Amino acid sequence: MRILLTGGTGLIGRALCQHWQRQGHELFVWSRRPEQVAALCSGARGVARLQELDGAPAMDAVVNLAGAPIADRRWTRARRELLWRSRVDLTRTLVDWMGRQPAPPRVLLSGSAVGWYGDGGDQPLDENSAATRADFGSRLCAAWEQEARQARQWGVRVALLRTAPVLAPQGGVLGRLLPPFRLGLGGRLGSGRQWMPWIHIDDMVALIDHLLRRDDCSGVFNACAPEAVRNLEFTRTLAHALHRPAVLPAPAWALRLALGEMSVLLLGGQRLSPRRTQAAGFEWRHPTLAPALAQLLRSA
Repeated sequence: MRILLTGGTGLIGRALCQHWQRQGHELFVWSRRPEQVAALCSGARGVARLQELDGAPAMDAVVNLAGAPIADRRWTRARRELLWRSRVDLTRTLVDWMGRQPAPPRVLLSGSAVGWYGDGGDQPLDENSAATRADFGSRLCAAWEQEARQARQWGVRVALLRTAPVLAPQGGVLGRLLPPFRLGLGGRLGSGRQWMPWIHIDDMVALIDHLLRRDDCSGVFNACAPEAVRNLEFTRTLAHALHRPAVLPAPAWALRLALGEMSVLLLGGQRLSPRRTQAAGFEWRHPTLAPALAQLLRSA
């Protein structure tokens, strides 16, 4: 299978490339730094411009995971513009290119995030739920998904992945949490009562692969584990796995002062169920948090 990937040098993209190279797929990664792609993405070919692929054999699938990191710094005006361009504008460019191909790819799997729902409090949510609060992250995800949906006019099957924080041995949310927690400096965020959806990196890769192969799967899929936990339970479970205390909470007021509107990523949450993902026949290798963290820490 010929697969075009955006965001291939990121945490999920690198894991996907490694997985698909073992399966013998032919991989192309659209990147601002194409010279780095082969080393970072298990030998995939890097392309700086989509036009480099014009006239080549048709792509079978496109997997769109590109986007500047959303939690790296405050959402200033300049940062918001970058986040928008790297998701919404990039996806529009990608879909327009697909529509100009003599034979468009059969499927587009496009990333989004659980932030689409906004801060849902204790309200149970699934793929059929409406967004709860229209903060910047929610509006960004909604526009991102809308651009991806435009590919349906070319006869492309479109699947949208609302992805929870991905747990991996290095990088991602776990990579940021491990240093303070290993020093015994971890703790809950704010009250700790906010729901915190999550997914193991192995299940994230397996879910994308599953949806790629299922011709009957389109629309929205929550990429999260079926076990819902609050932030307090997450931090206690991580501390227990590391044999460390978790007694130094980060006060909500301090997070709001330091991060501004971006603090919703830490103080808000979603009590999320992957109902359509389960109905699509996906089976999790790591459905519960404690065994998932134990496995990840053995790999770290």
